[in-house]
Amino acid sequence: MDDTKQSAGRATSSDGRFLSRMALNDNKAGMEGLDKEKINKIILEASKGSRFYENELKKEQQVNQRIEKMLQQKEQITEQQLSKAQSQVEKLAVELERGRELGYTIVHVDMDAFYAAVEMRDRPELRDKPMAVGSMSMLSTSNYHARKFGVRAAMPGFIAKKLCPSLIIVQLHFDKYKAVSTEVREIFADYDPNFLPMSLDEAYLDITEHLEQRRCWPESRRTCYISTDSPSEGGSVNEGDGNTSPVLFEDSPPLPPQKAVVFGISAEEVVKEMRFRIEQRTTLTASAGIAPNMMLAKVCSDMNKPNGQYMIPPDRQAVMDFIQGLPIRKVPGIGKVTEKMLRALGITTCAELYQQGALLTLLFSETSWHHFMEISLGLGSTHIERDGERKSMSTERTFSELSNAEDQYSFCRELCHDLAQDLLKEELKVQGSTRAHTAISQGTASYICHNNKQISYPLTVAETQLLGVK
Repeated sequence: MDDTKQSAGRATSSDGRFLSRMALNDNKAGMEGLDKEKINKIILEASKGSRFYENELKKEQQVNQRIEKMLQQKEQITEQQLSKAQSQVEKLAVELERGRELGYTIVHVDMDAFYAAVEMRDRPELRDKPMAVGSMSMLSTSNYHARKFGVRAAMPGFIAKKLCPSLIIVQLHFDKYKAVSTEVREIFADYDPNFLPMSLDEAYLDITEHLEQRRCWPESRRTCYISTDSPSEGGSVNEGDGNTSPVLFEDSPPLPPQKAVVFGISAEEVVKEMRFRIEQRTTLTASAGIAPNMMLAKVCSDMNKPNGQYMIPPDRQAVMDFIQGLPIRKVPGIGKVTEKMLRALGITTCAELYQQGALLTLLFSETSWHHFMEISLGLGSTHIERDGERKSMSTERTFSELSNAEDQYSFCRELCHDLAQDLLKEELKVQGSTRAHTAISQGTASYICHNNKQISYPLTVAETQLLGVK
């Protein structure tokens, strides 16, 4: 049996061997250099016998079956088929290269450990302690002190407490996070009025037009001020006492001591200014990526976290140099399942995605292998989709396990009420039936109204379909 096939088979099973799905995912800032073997052992011991473990085991088995089937298909592929597929790959590569665009400057901004940072700002006693936001059922994020123990987002709190017994878990306060997000978005709008928010703590901006305009700006328009007045914004950026904002991360560089800070006209200077203004207004830090397209900008924003930025110049060779050694797990859109399937084929880097392109055309769908080709060439969207009609709105909340039907329906009614309130705030009309479709998974509930009936507030729950709740 070849090595890739063996690795697919040893993912683990119910006899106590470790599930690869549950293994520590250290693809997160602040989690470098951890003892993965020790942490994985603790995760296994803490989760065995739980519903979480059983659910992950079931998913693991399904993925292993897919991999087994894929490897069997691979064994049947002939040299003639590979040769024909290689021609397809080369033809597509030429077409994709013709469409390469390097004239846009796309920025991805990601607030650092956002929920945790807001809580630490408001509760200074938490800053030097490992803490996370969420519940014993599921964590939404963790600070950098907690990440040193292997604690991270999307991890059950009961497992996190085994990894770090001194971990402090703070409940979510969405109203606070939304308020801070609004302040940050006001700053984004100064650089791209049509920026695309992806969540409360991240957004894409196209600053191409801003850079053109900025060339003619006098120095006074590129100057930010640190004053002794209360924090506010109106032509200048102020800080409460003239000192730097609270250091939420150990490697946060101090702000310059001078009262005025002048920024340049380059893309890097624009993003430095943006991040400076965010920190001055909110006392929170942000990281950013600057690149010719959205995919690369997203990857770059994680390169120098926390409180940093990274830029890929608008040059094809610079793009290719960057993408060649990039691990596939760093690419947005390649999740645990796809990564495991590609690893079973010996593919771990973006360069290998291209090298194995012919094989991928024969084992994956056309949509998938086309996407792999785009990734391997460092290509991504340069046009931020915006200004379209909003198709949906949702609300979510992390909650502890609910087994009582009446509690479940009560919870659904609360969330539908919250959703209706959000719709009113946005002055949106609901096009939908009176059914609130509820998807519940790992402690998170999302509700979306749809179809073709108009509903007026208050939204009543005539039918609530609970999916995945036992």
